Amino acid sequence: MISEKDLTNSLNIPYEERINRIEKMVEAEAEPKAFELGLLLALKMGQEIRDRKPLGSTTSDLVAGWTSKYPESVVEEAISHARQFLTNPGTLAEKMKNIILKMKQSETESESENKETGEDQSGK
Repeated sequence: MISEKDLTNSLNIPYEERINRIEKMVEAEAEPKAFELGLLLALKMGQEIRDRKPLGSTTSDLVAGWTSKYPESVVEEAISHARQFLTNPGTLAEKMKNIILKMKQSETESESENKETGEDQSGK
């Protein structure tokens, strides 16, 4: 999964290289998340805008390829995320921050439960 650190580090990297890195991360996963696909799509759409190409001139092929690889619901959600990235990135950044915080909280709770279970099994 793409982490907050990955996104923060990517801000210091040239735009084209960011796209390549995210592409490699997505390709390396057997089942990428819709959020990750949406991030890639948004970056590629941003590239189209930068190059003054019509939106979808290159990204439509990308999305068409996804429809044969991933469930329709994942592709639709990825498109929704990409739209949010392009039109309201602040909202999506806040959503991502909350997801990461929930994951960290869940990991911390899990570690605490494991410690308690380990203590109970040792008789302490």
